[in-house]
Amino acid sequence: MENLIYLDNGATSFPKPDEVYTFMDSFYRNFGVNPGRSGYDLCMETGDLVDKTRKLITDFFNGNDPKRLCFCYNSTDALNLIIFGILKKGDHAITTTLEHNSVLRPLYHQNKFNGVEVDYVPFGTNGFIDPDEIKNKIKANTRLVIINHASNVIGTIQPLEAIGRICRERGVTFAIDASQSAGKVPIDMEQHHIDIIAFTGHKSLLGPTGTGGLYVRDGVEIRHTRAGGTGVRSAERMHLDEYPYRLEYGTGNVVGIAGMYAGLKWIEEKGMDTIHKQEMRLTRILRDGLNELDGVVLYCQNELTDHIAVISFNVDGMEALNVGTLLDGEYDIACRTGLHCAPLVHEQLGTDRIGGAVRIGIGPFNTEDHIRTAIEAIGEIVDFQKKK
Repeated sequence: MENLIYLDNGATSFPKPDEVYTFMDSFYRNFGVNPGRSGYDLCMETGDLVDKTRKLITDFFNGNDPKRLCFCYNSTDALNLIIFGILKKGDHAITTTLEHNSVLRPLYHQNKFNGVEVDYVPFGTNGFIDPDEIKNKIKANTRLVIINHASNVIGTIQPLEAIGRICRERGVTFAIDASQSAGKVPIDMEQHHIDIIAFTGHKSLLGPTGTGGLYVRDGVEIRHTRAGGTGVRSAERMHLDEYPYRLEYGTGNVVGIAGMYAGLKWIEEKGMDTIHKQEMRLTRILRDGLNELDGVVLYCQNELTDHIAVISFNVDGMEALNVGTLLDGEYDIACRTGLHCAPLVHEQLGTDRIGGAVRIGIGPFNTEDHIRTAIEAIGEIVDFQKKK
C-alpha cells in the first residue's frame, strides 16, 4: 500500500488532505448530533457548520442564495432529483453522448416509462460539443438541456457559457453535471448562464464519499419526488416547498458535509488555479510520454486546452482490463479500466468493442515521479505485447 501510485482520481480523489481527515474526526467526536432538530447548543453549533458549508459552496459557484444549495448523497442522487423533478410526459430533453450513466439512465427511464423525448448530441473529433448542435435540437416542448461539464473519460471541458446563453435565450432550463469539474475549474452561475449545478463532494472537492448536492437558481423549480422529515414545521402534512428543505429529506450526512467544508477550505488555501495548473503540467508529461510509445492509442488528447487531468488510452492488441491488471499487479499503479459508466462515449470512440479503455486521473497529490513511473510501466507492457 505504501508503494501504491494512485492514478484513479477520476473515480474519487485519494488521498484527501490531512486537514480533511483531522477535521472530520474532531467534528464528529465533538459535534456529531442531528443539526437543526432541537434548540440545545450542540445541535445549533452543528447546524452552524452545515450553514457555513452551504454558503461556502454557494459562493464557490457564484450563487446568490445559500438556501438554494441542497445537500444530497452524491451527484447521481442530485441528477435524479433534477431529471425526475423537471421532466414529465410530453417534454423534450437534450443531452450529449459524453454523459455518465447518472444522467443517461434517468433519461432512459423517463423515455421508457413517461414518454419523455430525448436527443443526444455527439461530441466532435476533438471531444467538444458544438453549441449550435444543441441550439438546432431545441423545440417548443424542450424543457431541459443537461450536459456533462467535464468528461470523465476524455477530460474535455464543455463550453458552458455559449450553451447556457442559448438556453437562457430560448427559455430552456440548463443543468450541468459538475462531478468531474467542481473544484478543478471555475464554475460561475451568472457568467455561464447556469440554472442548476449537480456536484459530488468526494472527487475534486476533496471531501468524503456519500456527499454532494445541487444548487438551483432562483426562479427554477424542481418538483417533489420524495417526502420525509425536515426537522422544521413537522405538523405540515406535505413536504415543504421552500429551499433547502424542498430537496432535502431526513438526516443529512453531517460528518460528510464537515469533510466537504474542510476540503473546500484546503482548496481555497492552495488556490484552485494553482492545483489545476500542476495537475495539467503532469497531464502534459503523461500525454507526451504516451505519444512516444509505438502501440499506444490516445483519445481526444491532441490539444489539452480546456481539459481536466484525465487521459484514456489503449495498448494495441490488448484489452483494457488486462493492461490495468498488469499495472496494478506488477507495478502497484491503480487506474480505472472499462467503460467508466459512460457507454456512449466509448460507442462513439469505438472502444466499446475492446472492453473500453484505460483511464488515468491525476490528482493534487500526484508527482512527476508517479507519472514518469507510469509511462515507463506502460512502455514495458507495450514491449511485452509486441514480443508475444
